[in-house]
Amino acid sequence: MRLVMLVAPSVITIAALSATAGVALALQERTIRAATTERVLEVASSLAELPEVRDAVATAGAAGTPDDLADASDLAGATAVLQPIARLVGEAAGVYYVVITDDEGVRITHPLASERGVQVETANASVLAGETFVGTEVGSSGPSLRAKVPVRDASGEPIGMVAVGVLESQIASELDEALSALRPWAIGALVVATLAGSVVTAVVERRFRRLDVIAAEHAQMRRTTAALREQSHEFRTRLHVIHGLVSRGQGPQALGYIEEIVPVRRAEGEFEARDDERDDRPIAAATVRAVQAELLDLGARAEFDLDLAADLDEGLVSIVTNLCRNAAEAGATVVACALRTEGERVIGSVEDDGPGVDPSIAGRIFSPGFSSKHDASGFGRGLGLDVVRRIVTARGGSIEVGASSLGGARFAFDLAVAP
Repeated sequence: MRLVMLVAPSVITIAALSATAGVALALQERTIRAATTERVLEVASSLAELPEVRDAVATAGAAGTPDDLADASDLAGATAVLQPIARLVGEAAGVYYVVITDDEGVRITHPLASERGVQVETANASVLAGETFVGTEVGSSGPSLRAKVPVRDASGEPIGMVAVGVLESQIASELDEALSALRPWAIGALVVATLAGSVVTAVVERRFRRLDVIAAEHAQMRRTTAALREQSHEFRTRLHVIHGLVSRGQGPQALGYIEEIVPVRRAEGEFEARDDERDDRPIAAATVRAVQAELLDLGARAEFDLDLAADLDEGLVSIVTNLCRNAAEAGATVVACALRTEGERVIGSVEDDGPGVDPSIAGRIFSPGFSSKHDASGFGRGLGLDVVRRIVTARGGSIEVGASSLGGARFAFDLAVAP
């Protein structure tokens, strides 16, 4: 169906042009044939009414009988009078031949001298009986469109006829000339229409691609929403369990439950908080341990350099965890995170020794749903960097991606200190 919609404009355009050209050609042929018919009939009628023609044909009629047809010598006098007239009229009117006969159909005039004094080959009884004929017949010169008009004496009786004809090959030649004049316009129209059809096809195809992208994004969003809804429900249930254990003073059991659902491995060289950090920045210490444990499961080592005036807030926790996790999932084995406070701003960076970020996609990695990693789960990925970008920009900051001295990617960001 999509292919039909893309090809249809071009097919319709070509079909319409072909039909238009065919109709134009048919109309042109009809016009040429009608004009030719009118011309030969007018020439024949005019000649048949000339006194010179009438008198010469009347004289020739006495030269022969039905049993003894006149020949060229018998008609020589009439031919001498009528042949110059026939030639002059034929050339002026643009017809192939002008033939004048006696009352037995014997030619008095003809373009070929050998045909003079010879009876015509086509049926002429009706014309010699007083009727006019217009149509196509095959004679000694081939098929031609001809008009035959009776020559009448003073009393109105038929005494001969005038036949004027144009060869069908001449009509075909005129039609070909008209077609040659029409051909450049048809070709030009076809080129313009084809280009217009190509533009329409390109626009339609671009819209189809956009619809495909929107449909894919919508499907991915539905999968992600379903996955997050399921995870949120599960996470809420676990929080209720932990809350119940803590509220009853069962701290060790709560820790045991947490380690059961989220196994925590201690990495060699794991970050150790100073005593004042344990008291003043417990969220930072907990975040560091959680990130180190998670990255260890992904085959990476996390290193931290924190110089903060206050503990990590929720936004910074989300930024650090997402950037570190993203680096490890991309294949890094070492991930270094640095945070420091400068006045009312927090300056930070996360860099790694992974494959880095291809410059061709650097401008798109913060888009919702974008991910260079294969999505085997079917739930959609690429949400982490979008979350980071939204947190940073919401707090009046910026984030950039570039190359790291470790060999991989480096994400540098700054944002306002949380109020």
